Amino acid sequence: MLAGELLKNCPSDISGIDVTGIAYDSRKVTDNNIFVCIKGYETDGHKYAASAAANGAAVIVAQDRIDVDVPVIYVNDTRKALAELASAFYKDPSSNLSLVGITGTNGKTTTTYLVKSILEAAGKRVGVIGTNQNIIGDKLLLTKSTTPTTPNALELQQLFNEMVNNSAEYVVMEVSSHALELDRVYGCTFDVGVFTNLTQDHLDFHGTMENYFLAKAKLFDISKKGVINADDKYCSRIGGSDIMTIGLSGERDLKAENIKITPRGSEFDLIYKGERKKAYIAIPGQFSVYNALCAAGAALQLGIDIDTIIEGLGNAHGVVGRVEVVPTDTDYTVIIDYAHTPDGLENVIQCVKGFAEGRTITLFGCGGDRDNTKRPIMGEISGKLSDFTIITSDNPRTEDPELIVRDIEVGMKKTDGKYILITDRREAIGYALDMAQKGDVIILAGKGQETYQIIGKEKFDFDERIEVYTHLKRDC
Repeated sequence: MLAGELLKNCPSDISGIDVTGIAYDSRKVTDNNIFVCIKGYETDGHKYAASAAANGAAVIVAQDRIDVDVPVIYVNDTRKALAELASAFYKDPSSNLSLVGITGTNGKTTTTYLVKSILEAAGKRVGVIGTNQNIIGDKLLLTKSTTPTTPNALELQQLFNEMVNNSAEYVVMEVSSHALELDRVYGCTFDVGVFTNLTQDHLDFHGTMENYFLAKAKLFDISKKGVINADDKYCSRIGGSDIMTIGLSGERDLKAENIKITPRGSEFDLIYKGERKKAYIAIPGQFSVYNALCAAGAALQLGIDIDTIIEGLGNAHGVVGRVEVVPTDTDYTVIIDYAHTPDGLENVIQCVKGFAEGRTITLFGCGGDRDNTKRPIMGEISGKLSDFTIITSDNPRTEDPELIVRDIEVGMKKTDGKYILITDRREAIGYALDMAQKGDVIILAGKGQETYQIIGKEKFDFDERIEVYTHLKRDC
Protein backbone atom coordinates (compact mmCIF):
# COMPACT_ATOMS: atom_id res chain seq x y z
CA MET A 1 0.00 0.00 0.00
CA LEU A 2 1.32 3.46 -0.83
CA ALA A 3 2.36 5.76 1.99
CA GLY A 4 0.09 8.47 0.62
CA GLU A 5 -2.92 6.19 1.15
CA LEU A 6 -1.99 5.58 4.79
CA LEU A 7 -0.64 8.88 6.07
CA LYS A 8 -2.62 12.09 6.39
CA ASN A 9 -0.94 15.16 4.88
CA CYS A 10 1.74 12.92 3.43
CA PRO A 11 4.48 14.91 1.59
CA SER A 12 4.59 14.22 -2.13
CA ASP A 13 8.20 13.02 -2.02
CA ILE A 14 7.26 10.00 0.13
CA SER A 15 3.64 9.44 -0.90
CA GLY A 16 4.72 6.92 -3.53
CA ILE A 17 6.64 4.66 -1.13
CA ASP A 18 5.22 1.14 -1.19
CA VAL A 19 4.69 0.40 2.51
CA THR A 20 5.13 -3.29 3.39
CA GLY A 21 3.94 -3.16 7.00
CA ILE A 22 3.67 -1.26 10.28
CA ALA A 23 5.67 -1.76 13.48
CA TYR A 24 6.08 -0.12 16.88
CA ASP A 25 8.87 -2.46 18.01
CA SER A 26 12.12 -1.53 16.24
CA ARG A 27 13.30 -5.16 16.42
CA LYS A 28 10.39 -6.22 14.23
CA VAL A 29 10.94 -3.59 11.52
CA THR A 30 11.62 -4.89 8.01
CA ASP A 31 12.28 -3.11 4.71
CA ASN A 32 9.79 -0.37 3.81
CA ASN A 33 7.87 -0.55 7.10
CA ILE A 34 6.37 2.47 8.81
CA PHE A 35 7.73 2.66 12.36
CA VAL A 36 5.53 4.36 14.97
CA CYS A 37 7.23 5.75 18.10
CA ILE A 38 5.04 4.83 21.08
CA LYS A 39 5.66 6.27 24.53
CA GLY A 40 5.32 3.43 27.03
CA TYR A 41 5.67 3.15 30.79
CA GLU A 42 8.97 1.30 30.75
CA THR A 43 10.52 2.77 27.62
CA ASP A 44 9.94 5.27 24.81
CA GLY A 45 9.82 4.26 21.16
CA HIS A 46 11.44 7.55 20.15
CA LYS A 47 14.71 6.21 21.58
CA TYR A 48 14.66 3.42 19.00
CA ALA A 49 13.87 5.48 15.91
CA ALA A 50 17.46 5.27 14.61
CA SER A 51 17.47 1.50 15.15
CA ALA A 52 14.19 1.22 13.23
CA ALA A 53 15.67 3.24 10.36
CA ALA A 54 18.74 0.98 10.32
CA ASN A 55 16.45 -2.07 10.13
CA GLY A 56 14.74 -0.74 7.00
CA ALA A 57 11.97 1.64 8.10
CA ALA A 58 11.00 3.87 5.17
CA VAL A 59 8.98 6.36 7.25
CA ILE A 60 8.84 7.10 10.97
CA VAL A 61 5.81 8.53 12.77
CA ALA A 62 6.64 10.46 15.95
CA GLN A 63 5.23 13.02 18.35
CA ASP A 64 8.59 14.23 19.73
CA ARG A 65 11.45 15.60 17.62
CA ILE A 66 13.92 12.95 16.47
CA ASP A 67 17.05 13.01 14.31
CA VAL A 68 17.09 10.19 11.75
CA ASP A 69 18.03 9.75 8.09
CA VAL A 70 14.54 8.76 6.88
CA PRO A 71 11.38 10.87 6.47
CA VAL A 72 9.49 11.65 9.72
CA ILE A 73 5.79 12.45 9.98
CA TYR A 74 4.94 14.30 13.22
CA VAL A 75 1.55 13.81 14.88
CA ASN A 76 -0.02 14.89 18.17
CA ASP A 77 -0.64 11.36 19.44
CA THR A 78 1.24 8.34 18.10
CA ARG A 79 -1.07 5.85 19.85
CA LYS A 80 -4.04 7.15 17.90
CA ALA A 81 -1.91 7.34 14.78
CA LEU A 82 -0.94 3.66 15.18
CA ALA A 83 -4.61 2.68 15.41
CA GLU A 84 -5.49 4.73 12.31
CA LEU A 85 -2.54 3.40 10.31
CA ALA A 86 -3.25 -0.22 11.23
CA SER A 87 -6.92 0.12 10.34
CA ALA A 88 -6.08 1.72 7.00
CA PHE A 89 -3.36 -0.83 6.18
CA TYR A 90 -5.80 -3.71 6.72
CA LYS A 91 -8.61 -1.85 4.91
CA ASP A 92 -10.77 -1.10 7.95
CA PRO A 93 -11.63 -4.74 8.74
CA SER A 94 -13.88 -3.99 11.72
CA SER A 95 -16.35 -2.21 9.40
CA ASN A 96 -17.16 -5.69 8.05
CA LEU A 97 -17.86 -7.08 11.53
CA SER A 98 -20.44 -6.60 14.25
CA LEU A 99 -18.44 -5.84 17.41
CA VAL A 100 -19.52 -6.62 20.98
CA GLY A 101 -17.26 -5.17 23.68
CA ILE A 102 -17.28 -6.45 27.25
CA THR A 103 -15.70 -4.35 30.01
CA GLY A 104 -15.72 -4.61 33.80
CA THR A 105 -13.45 -5.80 36.58
CA ASN A 106 -14.74 -9.37 36.71
CA GLY A 107 -16.70 -11.59 34.35
CA LYS A 108 -15.38 -10.32 31.02
CA THR A 109 -13.95 -13.63 29.81
CA THR A 110 -16.94 -15.77 30.78
CA THR A 111 -19.37 -13.26 29.30
CA THR A 112 -17.57 -13.24 25.94
CA TYR A 113 -17.85 -17.03 25.70
CA LEU A 114 -21.52 -16.96 26.69
CA VAL A 115 -22.25 -14.38 23.97
CA LYS A 116 -20.32 -16.52 21.50
CA SER A 117 -22.40 -19.58 22.42
CA ILE A 118 -25.64 -17.65 22.00
CA LEU A 119 -24.66 -16.24 18.61
CA GLU A 120 -23.56 -19.67 17.43
CA ALA A 121 -26.95 -21.05 18.50
CA ALA A 122 -28.38 -18.41 16.17
CA GLY A 123 -26.23 -19.80 13.34
CA LYS A 124 -23.65 -17.00 13.33
CA ARG A 125 -19.89 -17.33 12.81
CA VAL A 126 -18.20 -15.73 15.79
CA GLY A 127 -14.70 -14.68 16.82
CA VAL A 128 -13.50 -14.01 20.37
CA ILE A 129 -10.64 -11.77 21.51
CA GLY A 130 -9.66 -11.87 25.15
CA THR A 131 -7.67 -13.06 28.12
CA ASN A 132 -7.73 -16.80 27.40
CA GLN A 133 -7.37 -16.95 23.64
CA ASN A 134 -8.20 -15.37 20.31
CA ILE A 135 -10.41 -17.67 18.24
CA ILE A 136 -12.77 -17.83 15.28
CA GLY A 137 -15.15 -20.74 15.67
CA ASP A 138 -12.76 -23.40 17.00
CA LYS A 139 -9.69 -22.04 15.21
CA LEU A 140 -6.96 -20.51 17.38
CA LEU A 141 -5.58 -17.22 16.06
CA LEU A 142 -2.88 -14.93 17.50
CA THR A 143 -1.45 -17.02 20.35
CA LYS A 144 -1.94 -15.72 23.88
CA SER A 145 0.88 -15.68 26.41
CA THR A 146 1.44 -12.57 28.45
CA THR A 147 -0.10 -10.31 25.79
CA PRO A 148 -2.69 -7.79 27.03
CA THR A 149 -6.33 -8.72 27.57
CA THR A 150 -7.11 -6.36 24.69
CA PRO A 151 -4.30 -6.47 22.11
CA ASN A 152 -2.46 -3.32 21.10
CA ALA A 153 -3.98 -1.46 18.16
CA LEU A 154 -1.76 -3.07 15.50
CA GLU A 155 -2.36 -6.65 16.66
CA LEU A 156 -6.06 -5.89 17.11
CA GLN A 157 -6.45 -4.79 13.49
CA GLN A 158 -4.46 -7.85 12.37
CA LEU A 159 -6.92 -10.03 14.29
CA PHE A 160 -9.92 -8.24 12.80
CA ASN A 161 -8.43 -8.78 9.35
CA GLU A 162 -7.86 -12.48 10.01
CA MET A 163 -11.41 -12.85 11.28
CA VAL A 164 -12.82 -11.20 8.16
CA ASN A 165 -10.70 -13.56 6.04
CA ASN A 166 -12.19 -16.48 8.02
CA SER A 167 -15.76 -15.31 7.33
CA ALA A 168 -16.55 -14.07 10.83
CA GLU A 169 -19.75 -12.08 11.19
CA TYR A 170 -19.41 -11.10 14.84
CA VAL A 171 -16.45 -10.47 17.13
CA VAL A 172 -16.97 -10.54 20.89
CA MET A 173 -14.03 -9.05 22.75
CA GLU A 174 -12.87 -8.08 26.20
CA VAL A 175 -12.14 -4.37 26.41
CA SER A 176 -9.90 -3.52 29.34
CA SER A 177 -9.63 -0.15 31.05
CA HIS A 178 -6.01 0.00 29.87
CA ALA A 179 -7.16 -0.52 26.27
CA LEU A 180 -9.66 2.31 26.54
CA GLU A 181 -7.24 4.67 28.27
CA LEU A 182 -4.36 3.88 25.90
CA ASP A 183 -6.41 4.08 22.67
CA ARG A 184 -5.98 0.42 21.67
CA VAL A 185 -9.57 0.42 20.38
CA TYR A 186 -9.39 3.94 18.93
CA GLY A 187 -11.43 4.11 15.73
CA CYS A 188 -13.55 1.04 16.58
CA THR A 189 -17.33 1.28 16.80
CA PHE A 190 -19.08 -1.37 18.89
CA ASP A 191 -22.61 -2.48 18.11
CA VAL A 192 -23.05 -3.30 21.80
CA GLY A 193 -20.95 -2.38 24.83
CA VAL A 194 -21.39 -4.33 28.08
CA PHE A 195 -20.36 -3.28 31.61
CA THR A 196 -20.31 -6.24 34.02
CA ASN A 197 -19.22 -4.61 37.30
CA LEU A 198 -16.53 -2.44 38.84
CA THR A 199 -14.54 -3.35 41.94
CA GLN A 200 -11.02 -2.52 43.09
CA ASP A 201 -8.24 -3.37 40.66
CA HIS A 202 -5.55 -1.61 38.60
CA LEU A 203 -5.25 1.34 40.97
CA ASP A 204 -1.51 1.23 40.32
CA PHE A 205 -2.40 2.47 36.82
CA HIS A 206 -5.55 4.54 37.32
CA GLY A 207 -4.82 5.97 40.78
CA THR A 208 -8.43 6.19 41.96
CA MET A 209 -11.64 4.23 41.55
CA GLU A 210 -13.20 7.25 39.86
CA ASN A 211 -10.46 7.33 37.21
CA TYR A 212 -10.87 3.57 36.79
CA PHE A 213 -14.62 4.01 36.24
CA LEU A 214 -14.16 6.88 33.80
CA ALA A 215 -11.77 4.75 31.74
CA LYS A 216 -14.31 1.92 31.58
CA ALA A 217 -17.13 4.32 30.75
CA LYS A 218 -15.33 5.36 27.55
CA LEU A 219 -16.62 2.15 25.95
CA PHE A 220 -20.10 3.65 25.81
CA ASP A 221 -18.87 6.68 23.89
CA ILE A 222 -17.97 4.31 21.04
CA SER A 223 -20.93 1.90 21.32
CA LYS A 224 -24.26 2.16 19.51
CA LYS A 225 -26.10 0.29 22.28
CA GLY A 226 -25.24 -0.81 25.81
CA VAL A 227 -25.93 -3.32 28.55
CA ILE A 228 -25.16 -2.50 32.18
CA ASN A 229 -25.38 -4.35 35.48
CA ALA A 230 -27.70 -1.92 37.25
CA ASP A 231 -27.09 -3.67 40.59
CA ASP A 232 -23.54 -2.29 40.52
CA LYS A 233 -23.17 1.25 41.89
CA TYR A 234 -20.66 2.27 39.21
CA CYS A 235 -22.29 0.61 36.21
CA SER A 236 -25.64 2.16 37.12
CA ARG A 237 -24.13 5.60 36.42
CA ILE A 238 -24.14 4.79 32.69
CA GLY A 239 -27.40 5.98 31.16
CA GLY A 240 -29.09 6.53 27.82
CA SER A 241 -32.07 5.47 25.73
CA ASP A 242 -30.15 2.58 24.14
CA ILE A 243 -28.92 1.15 27.46
CA MET A 244 -30.43 -2.12 28.69
CA THR A 245 -30.32 -2.75 32.44
CA ILE A 246 -29.82 -6.21 33.94
CA GLY A 247 -29.89 -7.34 37.56
CA LEU A 248 -31.41 -9.46 40.28
CA SER A 249 -33.44 -6.78 42.05
CA GLY A 250 -35.45 -3.65 41.36
CA GLU A 251 -36.84 -2.51 38.04
CA ARG A 252 -34.57 -4.03 35.41
CA ASP A 253 -35.12 -4.61 31.69
CA LEU A 254 -33.77 -8.15 32.12
CA LYS A 255 -33.86 -10.00 35.44
CA ALA A 256 -33.05 -13.35 37.02
CA GLU A 257 -35.11 -14.85 39.83
CA ASN A 258 -35.44 -18.20 41.63
CA ILE A 259 -31.72 -18.87 41.37
CA LYS A 260 -30.49 -22.35 42.30
CA ILE A 261 -26.74 -22.98 42.53
CA THR A 262 -25.30 -26.50 42.35
CA PRO A 263 -21.74 -27.79 41.88
CA ARG A 264 -22.68 -28.44 38.24
CA GLY A 265 -24.05 -25.03 37.39
CA SER A 266 -26.74 -22.39 37.93
CA GLU A 267 -30.46 -22.57 37.22
CA PHE A 268 -32.69 -19.48 37.18
CA ASP A 269 -35.78 -17.84 35.74
CA LEU A 270 -34.98 -15.32 33.01
CA ILE A 271 -37.55 -12.51 32.94
CA TYR A 272 -37.89 -10.20 29.96
CA LYS A 273 -40.86 -8.02 29.00
CA GLY A 274 -43.08 -9.86 31.46
CA GLU A 275 -42.20 -13.30 30.07
CA ARG A 276 -40.53 -15.86 32.34
CA LYS A 277 -38.26 -18.59 30.93
CA LYS A 278 -36.19 -21.29 32.64
CA ALA A 279 -32.46 -20.94 31.96
CA TYR A 280 -29.30 -22.87 32.86
CA ILE A 281 -25.55 -22.41 32.56
CA ALA A 282 -22.92 -25.00 33.42
CA ILE A 283 -21.02 -22.59 35.68
CA PRO A 284 -21.95 -22.30 39.37
CA GLY A 285 -22.27 -19.07 41.32
CA GLN A 286 -24.46 -15.99 41.56
CA PHE A 287 -21.74 -14.04 39.73
CA SER A 288 -22.19 -16.50 36.84
CA VAL A 289 -25.88 -15.58 36.70
CA TYR A 290 -24.88 -11.93 36.36
CA ASN A 291 -22.53 -12.90 33.51
CA ALA A 292 -25.37 -14.82 31.85
CA LEU A 293 -27.66 -11.81 32.14
CA CYS A 294 -25.01 -9.55 30.59
CA ALA A 295 -24.57 -12.00 27.71
CA ALA A 296 -28.32 -12.36 27.23
CA GLY A 297 -28.71 -8.58 27.27
CA ALA A 298 -26.05 -8.18 24.58
CA ALA A 299 -27.80 -10.77 22.43
CA LEU A 300 -31.17 -9.06 22.86
CA GLN A 301 -29.58 -5.76 21.82
CA LEU A 302 -28.33 -7.55 18.70
CA GLY A 303 -31.86 -8.76 17.92
CA ILE A 304 -31.49 -12.43 18.98
CA ASP A 305 -34.73 -13.99 20.25
CA ILE A 306 -35.07 -15.15 23.86
CA ASP A 307 -35.47 -18.86 23.07
CA THR A 308 -32.21 -18.89 21.09
CA ILE A 309 -30.55 -17.07 23.97
CA ILE A 310 -31.62 -19.75 26.45
CA GLU A 311 -30.44 -22.46 24.06
CA GLY A 312 -27.06 -20.75 23.71
CA LEU A 313 -26.63 -20.37 27.46
CA GLY A 314 -27.43 -24.05 27.92
CA ASN A 315 -24.92 -25.05 25.24
CA ALA A 316 -22.07 -23.11 26.85
CA HIS A 317 -19.38 -25.10 28.58
CA GLY A 318 -17.34 -23.91 31.52
CA VAL A 319 -14.48 -21.54 30.74
CA VAL A 320 -10.89 -22.57 31.44
CA GLY A 321 -9.75 -21.05 34.72
CA ARG A 322 -13.23 -19.95 35.80
CA VAL A 323 -14.56 -22.21 38.60
CA GLU A 324 -12.79 -25.00 36.72
CA VAL A 325 -13.00 -28.39 38.43
CA VAL A 326 -9.76 -30.39 38.11
CA PRO A 327 -10.49 -34.14 37.66
CA THR A 328 -8.59 -35.74 40.55
CA ASP A 329 -10.42 -38.99 41.43
CA THR A 330 -10.29 -38.00 45.09
CA ASP A 331 -12.97 -37.63 47.75
CA TYR A 332 -12.33 -33.89 47.82
CA THR A 333 -12.61 -31.30 45.01
CA VAL A 334 -9.98 -29.02 43.46
CA ILE A 335 -11.13 -25.86 41.69
CA ILE A 336 -9.00 -23.42 39.70
CA ASP A 337 -10.26 -19.86 39.37
CA TYR A 338 -8.77 -16.64 38.02
CA ALA A 339 -10.02 -14.59 41.00
CA HIS A 340 -7.31 -11.96 41.54
CA THR A 341 -9.34 -9.05 42.90
CA PRO A 342 -11.13 -8.64 46.25
CA ASP A 343 -14.55 -8.98 44.65
CA GLY A 344 -13.49 -11.93 42.51
CA LEU A 345 -12.06 -13.78 45.50
CA GLU A 346 -15.14 -13.13 47.60
CA ASN A 347 -17.40 -14.33 44.80
CA VAL A 348 -15.63 -17.63 44.24
CA ILE A 349 -15.36 -18.41 47.97
CA GLN A 350 -19.04 -17.65 48.50
CA CYS A 351 -19.89 -19.78 45.48
CA VAL A 352 -17.93 -22.77 46.79
CA LYS A 353 -19.32 -22.43 50.31
CA GLY A 354 -22.75 -22.78 48.78
CA PHE A 355 -22.11 -26.37 47.73
CA ALA A 356 -19.07 -27.61 49.67
CA GLU A 357 -19.90 -30.53 51.95
CA GLY A 358 -16.68 -30.08 53.93
CA ARG A 359 -14.22 -27.25 54.43
CA THR A 360 -13.43 -24.47 51.98
CA ILE A 361 -9.64 -24.26 51.65
CA THR A 362 -8.47 -21.17 49.76
CA LEU A 363 -4.98 -20.80 48.28
CA PHE A 364 -4.06 -17.46 46.74
CA GLY A 365 -1.42 -14.75 46.34
CA CYS A 366 -1.21 -11.32 44.75
CA GLY A 367 0.75 -10.15 41.72
CA GLY A 368 3.87 -8.05 42.11
CA ASP A 369 4.29 -4.61 40.53
CA ARG A 370 0.53 -4.19 40.70
CA ASP A 371 -2.02 -2.52 43.00
CA ASN A 372 -0.70 -3.34 46.47
CA THR A 373 -3.64 -1.82 48.35
CA LYS A 374 -5.85 -4.81 47.52
CA ARG A 375 -3.52 -7.32 49.22
CA PRO A 376 -4.69 -6.88 52.84
CA ILE A 377 -8.28 -6.57 51.62
CA MET A 378 -8.06 -10.00 49.98
CA GLY A 379 -6.40 -11.43 53.09
CA GLU A 380 -9.27 -10.21 55.23
CA ILE A 381 -11.88 -11.58 52.81
CA SER A 382 -10.36 -15.05 52.81
CA GLY A 383 -9.86 -14.97 56.58
CA LYS A 384 -13.54 -14.23 57.13
CA LEU A 385 -14.97 -16.63 54.56
CA SER A 386 -12.61 -19.60 54.22
CA ASP A 387 -12.24 -22.41 56.71
CA PHE A 388 -8.51 -22.38 56.02
CA THR A 389 -6.28 -20.13 53.91
CA ILE A 390 -2.89 -20.78 52.37
CA ILE A 391 -1.22 -17.47 51.50
CA THR A 392 1.34 -17.94 48.74
CA SER A 393 2.93 -16.38 45.68
CA ASP A 394 1.28 -15.49 42.36
CA ASN A 395 3.35 -13.60 39.77
CA PRO A 396 5.76 -11.68 42.03
CA ARG A 397 7.53 -10.08 39.05
CA THR A 398 10.23 -7.76 40.39
CA GLU A 399 8.89 -7.59 43.96
CA ASP A 400 10.07 -9.77 46.84
CA PRO A 401 7.39 -12.51 47.14
CA GLU A 402 7.95 -12.74 50.89
CA LEU A 403 6.94 -9.10 51.27
CA ILE A 404 3.82 -9.58 49.12
CA VAL A 405 2.76 -12.49 51.33
CA ARG A 406 3.28 -10.33 54.43
CA ASP A 407 1.10 -7.57 52.89
CA ILE A 408 -1.72 -10.10 52.51
CA GLU A 409 -1.21 -11.34 56.07
CA VAL A 410 -1.94 -7.84 57.43
CA GLY A 411 -5.57 -8.29 56.40
CA MET A 412 -5.72 -11.92 57.51
CA LYS A 413 -4.70 -10.90 61.04
CA LYS A 414 -7.85 -8.77 61.29
CA THR A 415 -9.85 -12.00 61.32
CA ASP A 416 -9.99 -15.22 63.32
CA GLY A 417 -9.34 -17.23 60.16
CA LYS A 418 -6.88 -20.12 60.26
CA TYR A 419 -4.01 -19.77 57.81
CA ILE A 420 -0.44 -20.60 56.89
CA LEU A 421 2.18 -18.76 54.85
CA ILE A 422 3.92 -20.85 52.17
CA THR A 423 5.59 -18.55 49.66
CA ASP A 424 6.53 -21.26 47.15
CA ARG A 425 3.32 -21.89 45.19
CA ARG A 426 4.26 -25.46 44.22
CA GLU A 427 4.87 -26.32 47.86
CA ALA A 428 1.66 -24.55 48.85
CA ILE A 429 -0.42 -26.61 46.40
CA GLY A 430 1.12 -29.79 47.77
CA TYR A 431 0.26 -28.70 51.30
CA ALA A 432 -3.37 -28.04 50.32
CA LEU A 433 -3.71 -31.46 48.69
CA ASP A 434 -2.12 -33.22 51.67
CA MET A 435 -4.42 -31.57 54.21
CA ALA A 436 -7.67 -32.05 52.24
CA GLN A 437 -10.29 -34.38 53.67
CA LYS A 438 -13.46 -35.95 52.32
CA GLY A 439 -15.94 -33.31 51.15
CA ASP A 440 -13.44 -30.44 51.22
CA VAL A 441 -13.10 -28.03 48.30
CA ILE A 442 -9.70 -26.52 47.52
CA ILE A 443 -9.74 -23.22 45.62
CA LEU A 444 -6.55 -22.43 43.74
CA ALA A 445 -7.20 -18.75 43.10
CA GLY A 446 -5.45 -16.11 41.04
CA LYS A 447 -3.86 -17.82 38.06
CA GLY A 448 -6.82 -19.37 36.25
CA GLN A 449 -5.92 -19.98 32.61
CA GLU A 450 -2.27 -18.95 33.12
CA THR A 451 0.28 -21.72 32.66
CA TYR A 452 3.28 -19.74 33.86
CA GLN A 453 4.72 -17.74 36.72
CA ILE A 454 6.52 -14.44 36.24
CA ILE A 455 9.45 -14.14 38.63
CA GLY A 456 11.65 -11.13 38.13
CA LYS A 457 11.35 -10.45 34.41
CA GLU A 458 11.37 -14.13 33.44
CA LYS A 459 8.41 -16.38 32.69
CA PHE A 460 8.54 -19.96 33.94
CA ASP A 461 6.24 -22.87 33.07
CA PHE A 462 3.72 -23.38 35.86
CA ASP A 463 0.39 -25.07 35.13
CA GLU A 464 -1.60 -25.68 38.29
CA ARG A 465 -3.37 -28.64 36.72
CA ILE A 466 -0.02 -30.34 36.11
CA GLU A 467 1.11 -29.42 39.62
CA VAL A 468 -1.97 -31.12 41.10
CA TYR A 469 -1.58 -34.26 38.96
CA THR A 470 2.15 -34.47 39.65
CA HIS A 471 1.68 -34.22 43.41
CA LEU A 472 -1.15 -36.74 43.52
CA LYS A 473 0.82 -39.20 41.36
CA ARG A 474 3.82 -38.84 43.65
CA ASP A 475 1.63 -39.69 46.63
CA CYS A 476 0.22 -42.83 45.00
